[in-house]
Amino acid sequence: MDWQALFLSLRLAAWTVVILLPLSIVMGRVLAYRRFMGKGLVEAIVMLPLILPPTVFGFYLLVLFGRGAPVGALWQDLFGHPLVFSFEGLVVASVIFNLPFALQPAQRGFEAIPTDVREAAACCGLGPWRSLWQIELPLAWPGVLTAMVLTFAHTLGEFGIVLMVGGSIPGETRTIAIAIYDRVQAFDYAGAGTMSAVLVGISLFTIAVTYALSARVGRRLS
Repeated sequence: MDWQALFLSLRLAAWTVVILLPLSIVMGRVLAYRRFMGKGLVEAIVMLPLILPPTVFGFYLLVLFGRGAPVGALWQDLFGHPLVFSFEGLVVASVIFNLPFALQPAQRGFEAIPTDVREAAACCGLGPWRSLWQIELPLAWPGVLTAMVLTFAHTLGEFGIVLMVGGSIPGETRTIAIAIYDRVQAFDYAGAGTMSAVLVGISLFTIAVTYALSARVGRRLS
């Protein structure tokens, strides 16, 4: 069992969730309530990771994060090391790739809130931020919670993006999915099976907890 790879995967998933939680709330609320020119195009761009093969998406990120691109060059100048083949690069790539998994359930959660509830909050003198924290977010919380669990579970099992952007550097970019692949390449099927079983167990536990919490929230709000 490669514990170092497992802990790195958990750290990557945790950072991805922490960054995407506020982004999914703000962007999900905007896309749920606002009507603006180009909204369909924005939603289509956000959903691209669901359609494109991870290797294709990872290739473009690899080019974008490289020293020859403005993003990669700026990172190199600011921090003194390249963005590709680093844990920071994995975090940025994971946030971009998991955006649809975090955004879509959160957006659906806000869309499920009746319009008259938000209008009543406005009539009571609640501003947009107070309405969000006191009224809308508690009602949309099952969708937001689902978004975060999907993001966490998907990050744990991500392979293509990690391999393209991070490679397989022990302690830096070799996640549990990459470690499983390396064990299979070395014909260590017992080790690969053990790590796969651990990954399946963590994913099942995470999803089960999400359903339980969503059910409790639903009963409390009903």
